[in-house]
Amino acid sequence: MPHPMLKSTAACAALAATLLTAGCGSPGEDVRVTLCKDIVAVHTGGPVTVYTAEAKAQGYQHAAVRVRYNSGGSDGEAVCYYDYNAVDDTAQTLADPLSAYSTSPSRVTFDGRPLNRAQLADAIKRAMTKQGRELVDRAKSAVQHVTGQ
Repeated sequence: MPHPMLKSTAACAALAATLLTAGCGSPGEDVRVTLCKDIVAVHTGGPVTVYTAEAKAQGYQHAAVRVRYNSGGSDGEAVCYYDYNAVDDTAQTLADPLSAYSTSPSRVTFDGRPLNRAQLADAIKRAMTKQGRELVDRAKSAVQHVTGQ
């Protein structure tokens, strides 16, 4: 039987690993892409199949994340626009151009129709709540796996 201190240390390590990967929708996926996909999921209100999700920087204007999806048997397209948010070009922004843009969209369209400000705020809030719940669930699972419960 493992010593209780070992179980506690292992649980803390598992929790730390979970927290370090918290913002990742999938490894290598930009947070703006993950958030846009989650906005699609909460806005459509049902199961969503994402066909493609691609981000494109538009210079000093904005970055656009285009998500093509199917929900309820209907295909759709959402575009999340992120404002340019950098003061200077840095090694970081040169290596990762999307890092120069805000991490929260300033505008979202579904099939060309923009969400109004209240709808946008609600969609962002619900998407981030969804991400928080997923993080808590992953942390619980990691702790239960390590502690054998």
